[in-house]
Amino acid sequence: MHPAKPVSRRAPAILAGLREIAQDYDAAFCDVWGVLHDGRSVRTPAVEALRKFRERRGPVILLSNAPRPVSDVEKQFARLGISHDCYDAILTSGVLAHDDLARRSHGQRLRLLHIGPERDRGVFAGLPIDCVPADRADLVLCTGLFDDDTESPEDYRQMLTDLCTRRFPFLCVNPDIVVQRGGQLVYCAGALARLYEQLGGRTLYYGKPHRPIYDAALKLAVARANRADLRVLVLGDGLETDVRGANAAGLDAVFIAGGIHGENIRELTEASVEKLCGELGVFALAAIRTLVW
Repeated sequence: MHPAKPVSRRAPAILAGLREIAQDYDAAFCDVWGVLHDGRSVRTPAVEALRKFRERRGPVILLSNAPRPVSDVEKQFARLGISHDCYDAILTSGVLAHDDLARRSHGQRLRLLHIGPERDRGVFAGLPIDCVPADRADLVLCTGLFDDDTESPEDYRQMLTDLCTRRFPFLCVNPDIVVQRGGQLVYCAGALARLYEQLGGRTLYYGKPHRPIYDAALKLAVARANRADLRVLVLGDGLETDVRGANAAGLDAVFIAGGIHGENIRELTEASVEKLCGELGVFALAAIRTLVW
């Protein structure tokens, strides 16, 4: 992986399509939710753009903050009609969490307070873990809100305050604050982790924007390309996850502006993107409303 680059003040280019810069890169790391689909429907032009990049340039690794195993993501792809020929591999924060929990257990059973919907429990499938109430737990693992259609982080303030007093480590398996579902934004585990930190708690994050997922993705890309000197481009709609993570890893990033920040950028211009990036202290090489070739 390249050393981290300083955040530049140069205005990002506005692209008509990925084809305009694809020739400068040998591999792509692409976000999933908000780029390839919105949780309800596939974004077919984005799938086609990755397919063409893969055919003409090199491997595509999908990076997702989904708190689930890869098999669950692929099942969702099958329901949405996302074909396997647009990517080489999928890496999720759930995979990194599963590996860490396996190391923590050391063959012993862990007592875990799981905050999140039961459908996310595949993240610790096959591990010696018992889901227990807070008064019996050794640690807390958060994959999301119990009901993200109706709840907000404020609904969890008292619970998180109580957990802080017990000095529980808070393992966050989805660092996203919000995600786009259909036309709505819903809260993710990252929103609860941020509140836990504000209350004085200690957190551990898996996934973007943290470095380990990028290092793991690079290993996958190098193996697929059979070469080590890859020029990697990051594609994503999250400035605080995808773009910040790319900056920290020393990788160029294209900001997909029509995702979770769509309401903040009504008119896509160099100035509007530069302003929003500047407010968050990140830098995107370029921006595009939706991913197309």
